[in-house]
Amino acid sequence: MNEVRAVIRPLGEPGDLGWVVMAHGEQYAKEFGWDVSFEALVARIVADYAAGHDPSREAAWIAELDGRRVGSVFCVADEDGGDGEGGTAKLRILLVDPAARGHRLGSRLVAQCVAFAREAGYERIRLWTNDTLVAARGIYLAAGFRLVEEEPHHSFGADVIGQVYELDLSA
Repeated sequence: MNEVRAVIRPLGEPGDLGWVVMAHGEQYAKEFGWDVSFEALVARIVADYAAGHDPSREAAWIAELDGRRVGSVFCVADEDGGDGEGGTAKLRILLVDPAARGHRLGSRLVAQCVAFAREAGYERIRLWTNDTLVAARGIYLAAGFRLVEEEPHHSFGADVIGQVYELDLSA
């Protein structure tokens, strides 16, 4: 019986950036009916990261099952408080392909992101998500994040409730 090989590796292989954008666009359209404006948002996040990030303060990872990309997460500096020592990191664009769920890849990606933010010297890590992403919310809460803000909005062709979660890294 063959065992599935689940790996979390740093983003950086050819095709990683494009895969992150494509996978988000396809998956969120299929699961939630979101339009291409969501894929465009992900493309902007990925492009900003690729255009220039400080590797000591920002990183991204890809989850693989048997060598196939199935997930991602990014840790970036918060423009409103991520520069210099301390400050705030942002967990961005967490994704796990539905076919790869059940291998704890989402939890492992979040743990990798939090560990990196802590090691990079951030005081806290924040993330923005939407209420429809129930599985992701469970991962965030299990990792110790707490809900600090909620607001209904119409985005990506849907009515959703935006949520901000935060984790204090100084403890």
